[in-house]
Amino acid sequence: MKEHSFTLILARDPSDDESDLLYGKIDDGTISTIAGVPQISFHRESDSLESAIRSALSDVQSSGFPVSKVEIEPNSVLQAS
Repeated sequence: MKEHSFTLILARDPSDDESDLLYGKIDDGTISTIAGVPQISFHRESDSLESAIRSALSDVQSSGFPVSKVEIEPNSVLQAS
């Protein structure tokens, strides 16, 4: 399996308790707010970039957080090919 890097942009900032809930579901992501934008940066192992993103979306959304977009570094896309 390969490690894939991407960022999920959250629709809102999680509280401390909500962050704890998220960290209970994910162990390969870091929650942060950069320039007022709440996000989770992932380094997820999976067979494909698509499956890594889908599983991360599922984990985050099942915790009650809507995701407004996914950001992928261009190099990550090239490496996933």
